[in-house]
Amino acid sequence: MDTRLDTLSRLVGDHLAARGWRLVTAESCTGGWVAEVVTATAGSSAWFDCGFVTYSNDAKCALLGVSPMTLARHGAVSEPTTAAMARGALERAEADVALSISGIAGPGGGSAEKPVGTVCFGWARSGESPQTATCRFDGDRESIRRQAVVFALTELLRRYA
Repeated sequence: MDTRLDTLSRLVGDHLAARGWRLVTAESCTGGWVAEVVTATAGSSAWFDCGFVTYSNDAKCALLGVSPMTLARHGAVSEPTTAAMARGALERAEADVALSISGIAGPGGGSAEKPVGTVCFGWARSGESPQTATCRFDGDRESIRRQAVVFALTELLRRYA
């Protein structure tokens, strides 16, 4: 793991541990990369509960309780879907904070409305409404996925500091 991801993970861990909070992740296009980054940090078992990798729409519905209607109306790569993913992860874990990611990392799969590099995010805290964002990243598949991981963790710190 590179220095930036390592530093971000330690900062997230310090922040969560100081508040007695635990994190759950719900990832699609990043395939568990956020969970990999945080579990590479020694002591993360004190502040990381679990991660869901829900790549298919069926998995989003079955494991996180995302409504098929949400997916039909907005698609998997949408803020309503990532909000539902974050809520569902919180409901199914022993965690206080959730982050979710769904996007199009490429090289195919994009459209005029949602080009390759479009990634949607959700962050939720127990008892609060989810917050969401959409970004468009440039680069190849690995670069887009890495940028999504960095953004998700950076925003987690910003939103819950």
